[in-house]
Amino acid sequence: MTRFEYQVIPAPAKGEKARGVRSAAERFSLALAGVMNRMGRDGWEYVRAESLPAEDKSGWMRRTVTVQHVLVFRRPVSDHAPAIAEHAAANGPALTVANPPEGAPRPIGPARQG
Repeated sequence: MTRFEYQVIPAPAKGEKARGVRSAAERFSLALAGVMNRMGRDGWEYVRAESLPAEDKSGWMRRTVTVQHVLVFRRPVSDHAPAIAEHAAANGPALTVANPPEGAPRPIGPARQG
């Protein structure tokens, strides 16, 4: 059975300007393609886009519900993942910090296995 890890990132909020790209739809498509190509270079496969409700603070005691638009990506987990998990359980988890490339979207939460 193939196991996957998932990464969820915010969808682009606005388009990118480029020569020959005039309409808002074309600019947004260019921004979306840029995000997908960057993630694809790192081995992430696009799964789907989601629009999910999120509760935000609005003022002193008030809360509002907003809709967050995110992109879901996945990639296969190597066969060594169970051995790494056993090692972490025996010796404590290792903390690693990855520096994303310049201009890469910032993931929301940790990558998860599923």
